[in-house]
Amino acid sequence: MKTVTTSQLEVACFDHGPESGWPCILNHGFPYDIHCYDDCIEPLVQQGARVIVPYLRGYGATRFLSADTLRSGEQAVLANDLLELMDALAIKQAVLAGYDWGGRAACIVAALWPERVSALVSGNSYNIQNIARSMEPASAEVEASYWYQYYFHSERGRAGLQENRREIARLLWQMWSPSWRFDEATFNTTAAAFDNPDFVEVVIHSYRHRYGLVEGDPAVAGIEKRLQQQPDISVTSITIDGDVDGVDTGTKHQAVKFSGLHEHRVFRDAGHNLPQEKPEQWVRAILDARRMSLQ
Repeated sequence: MKTVTTSQLEVACFDHGPESGWPCILNHGFPYDIHCYDDCIEPLVQQGARVIVPYLRGYGATRFLSADTLRSGEQAVLANDLLELMDALAIKQAVLAGYDWGGRAACIVAALWPERVSALVSGNSYNIQNIARSMEPASAEVEASYWYQYYFHSERGRAGLQENRREIARLLWQMWSPSWRFDEATFNTTAAAFDNPDFVEVVIHSYRHRYGLVEGDPAVAGIEKRLQQQPDISVTSITIDGDVDGVDTGTKHQAVKFSGLHEHRVFRDAGHNLPQEKPEQWVRAILDARRMSLQ
């Protein structure tokens, strides 16, 4: 484990493989952590990669530099954290792969700074939020799957997350990945990351900001403004769904947002936590996306 200083954070991350290897940054989501990639790292290193796996803000050993910084979890700040991590590590271009929050950060960097991304692997396709349309209702089935988001909009939800963060995370794992039989050791290894002192505030801000219920961080207001245009992603991309994902019913229709070379895959018998449930297929997607980008 190493730490990397950015404008707001001390980012804790794994950094495996030779510095001369082709850079590959793996981004986790909520409520997961860097250990979702444990079985992906070595196979990528064996294929010549330098693999960097950061804890997102509010998770694990990543810490804010100042007590005065807004504990934002908005999409623009996650993307800016990723971009600043690349800058701090002097990585000009990398393969980016992620899902959920981490996939959103990767999608945004790919959309707004395509010169920094050699290839993209994104769980659930185009993860960039359309906040301007966030109050438009979805189907009853989709709305029901978002119960935790609406729960976090209330102060009861904030108190619940503060008190029952592990119970909530375990329930979401079970609901979102119904065919994944994780054991207690696997869950507890990740759940330790939720003890970060800023976890609750970052999570609450994330799920309130995406519905326009709270203000964002002024430091990334320019990024949020650009995201209002819902920019296309032009870099070579492989997008992935799990066929039993309990929180997303499928994103193949989002192919229109990928203007470059693009392929969509469905992992069979997989839920939301794609790299931890199907590490071999996730690694294959990364290697294939990189190969496609070099053609």
